Amino acid sequence: MSHKLALPLILFILLAGQTVCCGQNSLPSVTAILQQHDTDQDGLLTASEVKGTKYQRQFSRWDADKSERVSKEEIVRFRARFGIAADGSKIGANPRRQPKLTIPSIDAIARVDRNNPPQRQQARNSEYILKTSAHPVAGTRYVILTDHTSDGFLDSLQRLAKHHAGVILKVEDLSSLDSQPAKLAAVRLQLIESKARFVAIAPRLSSYSENTVLAIWELLSTLDDDPQLDALPGFLLASNEASFAKLVDQSIAWKPQDRADLKPVAISQVPNSTETRSLQKAGILKKMFAKQKVTMPVLAIYKPQASAAPKLDGQNIWNVTRRGKRFEGSDAMVPESAIKPASLVIMHGHGTPGMSCSVDIDHLPKRLDGKIFLTGSCFSASPTNSDLPAMREAPGGYQIEKRDAFTLRAIDSGAVVAFGHQRLSAGFPHLFPVLESVIGGKTLGQSYQELINGLIDFRQAKSGDFILGTAELKKTRVPQNRFLYILIGDPALQPYQKSGEVSRSKK
Repeated sequence: MSHKLALPLILFILLAGQTVCCGQNSLPSVTAILQQHDTDQDGLLTASEVKGTKYQRQFSRWDADKSERVSKEEIVRFRARFGIAADGSKIGANPRRQPKLTIPSIDAIARVDRNNPPQRQQARNSEYILKTSAHPVAGTRYVILTDHTSDGFLDSLQRLAKHHAGVILKVEDLSSLDSQPAKLAAVRLQLIESKARFVAIAPRLSSYSENTVLAIWELLSTLDDDPQLDALPGFLLASNEASFAKLVDQSIAWKPQDRADLKPVAISQVPNSTETRSLQKAGILKKMFAKQKVTMPVLAIYKPQASAAPKLDGQNIWNVTRRGKRFEGSDAMVPESAIKPASLVIMHGHGTPGMSCSVDIDHLPKRLDGKIFLTGSCFSASPTNSDLPAMREAPGGYQIEKRDAFTLRAIDSGAVVAFGHQRLSAGFPHLFPVLESVIGGKTLGQSYQELINGLIDFRQAKSGDFILGTAELKKTRVPQNRFLYILIGDPALQPYQKSGEVSRSKK
């Protein structure tokens, strides 16, 4: 949303329930605005302190007495004119009354497609699931597509290709496929001739960007005449040769885990007393796993302004408070304590480069060997070199900084799978189909393919709709954003055994 929109329109759009980043789109609290922009910490805002932010034009509206200083009380009074409370929620409910938290069963959540789109309330609450289905793949071979040139990366890829009896297709620059149709056509012909089934895309970190990913979808959706992806994809990505080698070696050694060894943890975020969508999703998953006789702890991270928010009932629940970038007191070690024993980490909530669901990348354990990370947060798989203009703030009012992506840090720390989004994620509705496929015994490639194909079908996308054109590359929000989900991991890797499968030796 452009910062040039008038405030009443901004308020209307936010309250109407646009659904990005887990559908949690209330305004940030007045306290959060002061914390982020009051650089001299005098309790007042000046025009220079909000210059260049989305609040620049609003400053004169807040400054009713024209003192060139704006207090917290002035912002609260201004918001009240539009029915907005200090915490960013709508005025009307009794602020002292704890909001009701409803936890439906997963079977009660609507499955949506183009013929049955989500209803407005479902969209507002991100309380729906994208319907996906299997799509046949004619190929039989494992193919690695890469533009790496260094011996360290190539040695790892050669080991992986040998393990899968596959081939490596080298491209001079994967980031040029979007602008050079002849090269794209040449690679398409190579994939068809190679009879590709699994396609592991291994870009250099410098060529990993939005249009590179979209060019891959253009490529894989045109291997035959239908508009769906006709291969099972996965990205192989790490920031250095040692981390990349570890990702590959763990993938080669991996054996499908027994369902009895499934150890999930859900991490949710509660930004204020009325935003409970993320918490609800953790509750839904906890109920779902309990039905399968699997214990799933929940880490619920509350911001200070969420003191009146509801809490989940039951055992194995951590309720912690985070102030700014810090956790308070004894809560400081809780994120690490929750993640360390888990094999599967599922995260729902706001995010920025370097942060998912209020967990900063610096709060991750140093060793994450063999873990699977699935996060529905915005910017959780953001590229170092983006094709699109930088955004100042992410949904939820979080400042965007140039930092490592959450998924990249997880992989560098030893995770064997990481799922996220390069930009603005829809969260639970699109994360859950991947989770369901992964724990159901499907390979990463099939799980990923079914998600992207579900999005292609929902939007009726076709060849030519994926790659960003010159005009779109100047915009901060583009329709192709919906296709920018990233699954880092060997596409042939099967994380868990299928139900009833004979037990195998473990990793």
